[in-house]
Formats: sequence, C-alpha cells, structure tokens
Amino acid sequence: MLVVLAFIIIFHITSIALLFISTIDNAWWVGNNFYLDIWKNCRNTTTNTACSEIGDDNNSFQAIQTIQATMILSTILCCIGLLSFVLQLFRLKQGERFVFTAIIQMLSCLCVMIAASIYTAMHDEFHQKLGLGEGSFGYSFVLAWIAFAFTLINSIMYLILRKRK
Repeated sequence: MLVVLAFIIIFHITSIALLFISTIDNAWWVGNNFYLDIWKNCRNTTTNTACSEIGDDNNSFQAIQTIQATMILSTILCCIGLLSFVLQLFRLKQGERFVFTAIIQMLSCLCVMIAASIYTAMHDEFHQKLGLGEGSFGYSFVLAWIAFAFTLINSIMYLILRKRK
C-alpha cells in the first residue's frame, strides 16, 4: 500500500509541475520569429525580443482571460488536492478517504480541459488579430493536455483508492 501511495503522490506532483509549466511558460503557439502564450506575445528580431501583453486593450480577447483564469484555477485546485490528500490520509476512516480529493482533482481536470479547449477553438482568431504568421502548437499547449489526462487519471485513482486499506 505504501508503494501505491508513493506512486500517487509522485503522479500528483507531476500533474502540478505540468500545470505550472503550461500556465507560466511562453510556448502555446510558436513560429519562426514569434512565440505566444496565454499572457504575452513575443516577436524575435535579429537584435532583440519584443514582448507585449495580450488582452488588456482589446475586448475581443475575453476568451484569453477565461483561459488565464481557468489555468490558474486548475493549478490552485491541483495544489489544494495534494494538500487535502495528505490531510485525509491520516484523518479520515476507510471508505471516507480521498472523496474530497477526487472531487478537487476532477474540478482541476475540468478547468484545464476548458482552458485548452477554448484555446484550441479560438487560436486562429487570436493569431489573425495579433498579426502572427504560420506556426504550430507549442509544448506548453501539449503539456496542458497532458496535465488534463494526468489530473483525470489521478482523480479516478483517488476514487478507487478510497476503499483500500
């Protein structure tokens, strides 16, 4: 049982790391001379890199603010889930354990899914309004979808684990 608990803790910490990286790092959409995330748009020139924030001056970027909020909420919920897991491990009786943690992880999963889905649906519109050229989804976007899968699997593991001794 200790091996299973250690594996779940490592899996949960990995989920948190993936969420932090995908939320913070600047690589949701990348091209030859630019990179874009949910916070800023950076253009590379031969001498320097010029970055500008996204969404403050234009009402059409309300979807970006939704993506920002749901990614932050997902990261916070995942951290709270780890904390509640540790607290519930020693405090609750068998059968009652980890239900709250599973619900928190499921909410985290839902938030990251909403953010990545909105970005997937709206990325063409964002790029046209920002005047960006051809590019592809970056590793932060891919990590967001991987974090979605990890948080979903983690929430299911907590539900299964609640009955174990």
